[in-house]
Amino acid sequence: MPMVFDRIAILGVGLIGASIARAAREYGAANTIALYDANPDVRERARELGLGEVFDDAEKAVASAELVVLAVPVGAMGAAASACSRGLRIGAIVTDVGSVKQAVVEAIAEALPAYVYLVPGHPLAGTEHSGPDAGFATLFHNRWQILTPLPGQTDAYAAAVDQLEHFWRALGSNVERMDAQRHDVVLAVVSHLPHLIAFNIVAMAEDLENVTESEVVKYSASGFRDFTRIAASDPTMWRDVFLNNRDAVLEVLGRFSEDLAALQRAIRWGEGDTLYDLFDRARRMRREVIDAGQDSPAPNWGRDEPSS
Repeated sequence: MPMVFDRIAILGVGLIGASIARAAREYGAANTIALYDANPDVRERARELGLGEVFDDAEKAVASAELVVLAVPVGAMGAAASACSRGLRIGAIVTDVGSVKQAVVEAIAEALPAYVYLVPGHPLAGTEHSGPDAGFATLFHNRWQILTPLPGQTDAYAAAVDQLEHFWRALGSNVERMDAQRHDVVLAVVSHLPHLIAFNIVAMAEDLENVTESEVVKYSASGFRDFTRIAASDPTMWRDVFLNNRDAVLEVLGRFSEDLAALQRAIRWGEGDTLYDLFDRARRMRREVIDAGQDSPAPNWGRDEPSS
């Protein structure tokens, strides 16, 4: 696939930002990559890793960039947009990687000049690791990139959306478009609520008085281990997600609480058929996830286990 942009700028050099930089270079999606991070230690590490041309000023980093990617926590999006706004070139495309869209769009739009194209986005890719060292070029392979273009725009804006879609496809992503409100509800179901449950279960296990923490750790090579992987995610990022997508999360959490209460009753009253039907439905959903190429069918989720 030919180069999509001559120069891109990435603000925020964590897992996603570093991965975009590596992927854009490896797959020829951009000729020049400029980087900025508010943390001087992260900037220095990005230089050591050779991720791109690292700047100590956000405005200088975005100067002349055709694409600017805001790869910072959701709560910092508005500040990042403000920090670079005066350096943006006319006609630049500005996008983000936040897993909340409605609140982020409002925060970014207020800070940007009218002569740039804001095309919000969200790559559904990540790991429990963070920081510039965590980035890798194949992170976006066969993962969904959701774009939430602003409504009622011009032909020039539509062309900018198409160009951004080509960029993400060059990085290996599958691209889908949807409106911001629908995105926030969908992500509350498939990402935000599972993380909230994982955080809560791990914290609950730590607080149980009749089970020691050492026992929890020792016997975690079961379902609990998989919750700990999700719960190892960046706490700053997830704090911001829940504060900025509270309406959708609370709506889905309410439904989950009702279903959990029904499950509790089924266990209490020994309703085996009810339990079996629920578990069977969940098992079918798991097979659909594998068939869609979103996970591995290998035993133990493809993990390498230590030899006995």
